[in-house]
Amino acid sequence: MVDSAGRLQLGLLMRTGELRSPGGDRRIGWAELREIAQLAEAVGVDSLFLADHFLFRNSGGVVMPEGESRGVWEAMTILSALAEATSRVTLGPLVACTTFRNPALLAKMADTLDEISGGRLVLGLGAGWHKPEYDAFGYPFDHRAGRFEEAIAIIIPLLREGHVDFQGMYYQARDCELRPRGPHPNGPPIWIGARQPRMMRLAARYADVYNTVWYGSPAPLARQLAAFEATCREVGRDPSSIGRTSGTFIALPGPDVHPSGEPHQTISGSPAEIAAQLEALHAAGAQHVTCALDPWNVRAIERFGEVIQVLRKLEKNR
Repeated sequence: MVDSAGRLQLGLLMRTGELRSPGGDRRIGWAELREIAQLAEAVGVDSLFLADHFLFRNSGGVVMPEGESRGVWEAMTILSALAEATSRVTLGPLVACTTFRNPALLAKMADTLDEISGGRLVLGLGAGWHKPEYDAFGYPFDHRAGRFEEAIAIIIPLLREGHVDFQGMYYQARDCELRPRGPHPNGPPIWIGARQPRMMRLAARYADVYNTVWYGSPAPLARQLAAFEATCREVGRDPSSIGRTSGTFIALPGPDVHPSGEPHQTISGSPAEIAAQLEALHAAGAQHVTCALDPWNVRAIERFGEVIQVLRKLEKNR
């Protein structure tokens, strides 16, 4: 979901489950998520996304006290509920880890969610990265790029054509059909998040939209998008046929802000300053920016609504 007319689309990364905050740990349940989602739709947000994780522990880029765990709600279930609670915003996982579900089942779930939402689903796909949740839930962590390549060889034909017959090293779907079909004749738009060369080539071949995160300034984003365009040309795909999306952390003004992103991933300031920085990401090539807000509560959505108002005025005056 990108706007070819030039308007920057804005999304929110919905945070769920157990959230660490300066005022003490919080449990974000469904009632609060529904209130946030409905307010976000009212203030002009274009899309709502959920990260596809099960739990976090101290490993890699996740820094937590050793032995501590922090969990989130299952993304596809929450997205189904959000589809009923909202009426306009686009919805999707950012991004669904293909290792966590049988790929044919994931295609079935996506098609069903697209039906429930009235065609508002975008299906983000990725290979996953946080090893502790793989270990805890019993999923293999090896050969993730190879497993992803086989998974999309099942998911994409099922969603786009309604049928696949595939036998691979990791997955199989023999004479598999997707019936009934959801509201999109060729399935929902496919977003693929990638940075490494092999995954970039897969995104260039198969994605409707390329997604890359997290950026607080335009220069590194522009470099990454240029690298992706070069990959598109390498595999024989016209770069202009693929949408480009990005993500950033936003530290909103106020006393309760505790940025969760690294400084180079975060934009901050007054509503006018944040809007100008979002415009800069747009100028660097992002047609859609998914925002992770700090703090994360109803008041933050109201503040973000002020940013959206300023941004839309900037766009009118271009």
